[in-house]
Amino acid sequence: MYIKGDHAGLVVGGRLDVRSAADARTVLHSAVDDGVGDLVLDLSDLDSWDATGLGVIMGAHRRAGRCGRRLVLRDVPPQMQRLLVATRLHRILAIEGGIGVDTLPRV
Repeated sequence: MYIKGDHAGLVVGGRLDVRSAADARTVLHSAVDDGVGDLVLDLSDLDSWDATGLGVIMGAHRRAGRCGRRLVLRDVPPQMQRLLVATRLHRILAIEGGIGVDTLPRV
């Protein structure tokens, strides 16, 4: 897993899972705490995430809200879009362009 960027926008790549969760949490929380306005997470390079990784995203979302900011997900890969829909988190998280539930391929 890698995260690069600053307090306004980050690119998350690789696997966001139990092994990388602590490092990801630290970077995301620092980015939230150090900035103002929307924090955009570009997920186009993200290969996969597990429940722990999704928990890190939700934790950053809650922290951003407490800081008067908004966490925005950009370029969410289709397999991760399906997970957000299945967990109904697409209704809670800000997703740039939204998720076209009707256009997601069924698995």
